[in-house]
Amino acid sequence: MHTTLLILAAGMGSRYGGMKQVDAFGPSGETITDYSIYDALHAGFERFVFVISPKMEDDFKTKYLKKFPSHIRVEYVIQSLDRLPKGFKVPADRVKPWGTAHAVLMAKDVIHEPFAVINADDYYGRKSYKIMNHFLAQTSPEAPGQYCMVGFELQKTVSKYGSVARGICQVDQKGYLTGMVERTRIYLKDGEIVFEDEDESIHSLDPRTTVSMNLFGFTPDFFDHIEDNFKIFIQENLTNPKAELYIPLVVDNLIKSGEARMSVLQTPESWFGVTYQEDKPKVLAAIRKLVDKGLYPVSLWG
Repeated sequence: MHTTLLILAAGMGSRYGGMKQVDAFGPSGETITDYSIYDALHAGFERFVFVISPKMEDDFKTKYLKKFPSHIRVEYVIQSLDRLPKGFKVPADRVKPWGTAHAVLMAKDVIHEPFAVINADDYYGRKSYKIMNHFLAQTSPEAPGQYCMVGFELQKTVSKYGSVARGICQVDQKGYLTGMVERTRIYLKDGEIVFEDEDESIHSLDPRTTVSMNLFGFTPDFFDHIEDNFKIFIQENLTNPKAELYIPLVVDNLIKSGEARMSVLQTPESWFGVTYQEDKPKVLAAIRKLVDKGLYPVSLWG
């Protein structure tokens, strides 16, 4: 079974203060995504599709795409605000993208095989991709609704420089996800991990809680489910300039309706990523250490 990696790179990076998707972290100017593609290739993924914003397109085509050897299949689609269901128009005050689920939907016309989804600014580790690809290679488009995700411990995913968004997971004894809630403001407070609700109330979280870092695996039927969910979402949230439809919300709806189930795959890898500029030195050091250990060449693409 052929598999594709869908890379979400259209985020605005407002907390980071720049285009972290194309920022250099490796010794030869590699981005975090370069390491993800390198790892995914070794794990068996054969094709790579980026979701980018319209303002990234020129630099992406003229600079970023040219770094890859010709045998690596790299494509892109654009997440634009006006990609809405018929009958809807973008409000004048809308600036933010419509969320990660909408970003995935942009690839509906170009992906027709089992695929994984990642964030462009997150490092997941090679074993995570091997675990994911092994699962996807055994799925079939004729058996829809058999999804998976790689989960991480919450305490290994927070930033000491500000809040982060994480999908908080509930997992049953068989290893299936029973529910997932997106918490958009998780942070450290007096040595404790907490989240802030929409009413600004603060709640504690178990540091060992399994969280989603947007490393998901889907069969192509997921696109239709996103489309159905997005139509409802846009009807209810068109005038809210900050509302976004997240992948975890769509997954949670499908689990509750019995239309899908999601296996939670355990990985021994450590996650790291950049949410804020202050995170960058830690990520630079982590990648340098992996290069020094020989896991990666000094220059990935020769």
